[in-house]
Amino acid sequence: MNSTAEHLASASQAAAETFFALASNALTRQEDLSSLNLNLARTLLEEEIRNVQALHEAKDAQQYFALRLSQSQSMVEKLVAYTRSLYEITAQFQGAMTKVAEAHFVEINKNVSEALDSAAKHAPAGSDVAIAAVKSAIASASTAYENFSNANKQAAEIAEASFAATAPTKAAGNANKSRKAA
Repeated sequence: MNSTAEHLASASQAAAETFFALASNALTRQEDLSSLNLNLARTLLEEEIRNVQALHEAKDAQQYFALRLSQSQSMVEKLVAYTRSLYEITAQFQGAMTKVAEAHFVEINKNVSEALDSAAKHAPAGSDVAIAAVKSAIASASTAYENFSNANKQAAEIAEASFAATAPTKAAGNANKSRKAA
């Protein structure tokens, strides 16, 4: 087998490995998300059964509304916890995808570049312009990917910091509002 074919086979293998790693991560996160949603549904159903029973046992309107307020506060706390868990699953997915993509992106670029160099050696005269254009396109794509990756990392860091700062505050604010109303 000649060098160009070996480089292309290597690039193809690297791309397949990347795909399988990404697909595996996606399935794992989907399992996490399904588990989270099923647990939430089960918890909410069980709690709602208890809530309805408690409301039926209320002796007067004041007790009824106090129970509803307490139940609403509990629901807000569960939704905040669900949102946190959902964010964690999403962040894990994004982090794993980025790691896999970055690791294999460098390898794929190297293999494609080597394949182009090998092809250039065996290409007919005058094809050096076309090969240079392809190399330039690959370099531009690499630069665009790096810029996108850096912007994505910054956005994720900002979102994480914002989420960490606001989620506890909102939950505490809602709890305080509920207590004041009672």
